[in-house]
Amino acid sequence: MKSKIYLIFISSILLSACAGAGKRYVLKSPNGEIGVSVTDSGLMVSYEKRPIQFIKMDITPVGKNAVALKTGDTPLEYHMLSGKRSDCFNVFRQMLLRCEGLVLNLRVFNDGVVLRKITDGADPEISYIIPDGQKRWSQNLRTDYEGFYPMRTEARSGSYGYPLLTEYADGLFGLISESDVQHGMSGSHLEVRDDNAYHIKYMSEGESENGISPAFVLIIGSLTDIVESTLVTDVATPCQIKDISWIHPGLSSWIYWAYNHSSKDFGKVKEYIDLAAEMRWPYTLIDWEWDEMAGGGDIEDAMAYAREKGVKVNLWYNSGTSWIGPGAPSPQDRLRTAEARESEMTRLENMGATGIKVDFFLPDGAEMIDYYLDILEDAARHRLLVNFHGCTVPRGWNRTWPNLMTMEAVYGAEWYNNTPRMTQAAASHNATLPFTRNVIGPMDYTPCTFSDSQHKHITTDCHELALPILFESGLQHMADRPESYLSLPYRVKDLLMELPSAWDDTRLLAGYPGESAVIARRSGDRWYIAGINGTDEVLEIAPDFSRLEQKGKVTVFTDRGQEPGQGFEINENVDLPETFILQPRGGFVILADK
Repeated sequence: MKSKIYLIFISSILLSACAGAGKRYVLKSPNGEIGVSVTDSGLMVSYEKRPIQFIKMDITPVGKNAVALKTGDTPLEYHMLSGKRSDCFNVFRQMLLRCEGLVLNLRVFNDGVVLRKITDGADPEISYIIPDGQKRWSQNLRTDYEGFYPMRTEARSGSYGYPLLTEYADGLFGLISESDVQHGMSGSHLEVRDDNAYHIKYMSEGESENGISPAFVLIIGSLTDIVESTLVTDVATPCQIKDISWIHPGLSSWIYWAYNHSSKDFGKVKEYIDLAAEMRWPYTLIDWEWDEMAGGGDIEDAMAYAREKGVKVNLWYNSGTSWIGPGAPSPQDRLRTAEARESEMTRLENMGATGIKVDFFLPDGAEMIDYYLDILEDAARHRLLVNFHGCTVPRGWNRTWPNLMTMEAVYGAEWYNNTPRMTQAAASHNATLPFTRNVIGPMDYTPCTFSDSQHKHITTDCHELALPILFESGLQHMADRPESYLSLPYRVKDLLMELPSAWDDTRLLAGYPGESAVIARRSGDRWYIAGINGTDEVLEIAPDFSRLEQKGKVTVFTDRGQEPGQGFEINENVDLPETFILQPRGGFVILADK
């Protein structure tokens, strides 16, 4: 009944939007499931002939031949070094529509709709109409995008960051985001005003030299379609690095979560280098204040020690834009100008560093977008990996610049350092992120912590073990203390020693935002399957394992009890279970060879 009422309501929007309109221009996806009808009021998106999303945009198509180009099925194929899958494929149909002052570039894929404006003076506002009563998950806009994604059923005045997930009807969803923000462009966000519409609002003035806007992305389908979609990278500028042989995803030890200021301490830094070596992780990240290192050695000594251990080193930098000056963490301002970057990156290359983590960015105006892209381009010339923190959300740049391994833009495990809020919120939040933030690109959550930071955690051991599989990140920073990892049961320790951070395929097997998530990721011939319970109740779940075509024996990791620290039940060489009983805030992991 609810779905019927919804369809009647959205149909009324369609009728009112098209009343008095001129000619209608229609484009359908290659599989015929998604259709877009364009009038002078905007775009009505339909799924299986049902109207689902009105995108308001006041335009005036020009002339009898307003359609400048309309293509048939156009395939799109490319390779990714990290992400949801190594080999990406999609197909679309395209229409260029001439309007007063601009051209609309509309692409309809089997899993969504992408819109660009090519402006020549006019720049009409775009807004998404989401009716009250319809579930939506979005975060309040923050410069660092480190917020929760609460579920709401009405628009509330304010500004919201990408992505926004909405449920059109039972089992049918849409996810709104942005991609391919290029030099000279400002990033955008969503703003709700008195009309309850979600308006696209640029952070600052600025457009590319050819007047092309960012790509506004709407992914459409089941939750499976949403989670598995690569649409954000599909529409991004192709790879700009000719030789990518030096770019290697991997796991990394990370000192900050347990010891905030211990990058100053040579002895403590050595412990984390030793941890990476013992766990066979290729990287260690030496975080802020490494330029003040003392206690038996400096950064040059730490680099030399890491080389002896066969561990690669990435170093933290303050972007020099937001938190700078007295009291701000250093090194503060070594990347802000082209000259400074060239000097520092040359030094890093000569030192043998493999990457940089750059933190504390300003909002997404055109100048800041340029800064992100300049860092990526310059780092690529010096063969340096990049990790952005305190930053914007992914916008497809990891396809354009595959040395971009990960981005924070998430309320992650780091927050156990700051407030007690994460303790109660973590389980539900973790079960929301696979359907929201992590859909659009790599996410540096810094997962898999079995001990406590400044504030306690109440997620179980298997919940934590599931996170570095559930959350995709080209560099996966393992945040816990050395003694915590080294004391794990040998089978759990072996799992973390061999765990990939780049995947050949990704499949959603079960879940709903805030309640649960089960994701399978494949590396070579092995499926890594991770599931978590986002609730405080025992949960029975039946993942769709048939999608894996897995017939052999598996290894299953489950919780021994309902509380953190109670350990693991490990069953090897067993049949794949049909259902799981998940403990409150619990989880499971399965290793399944094809």
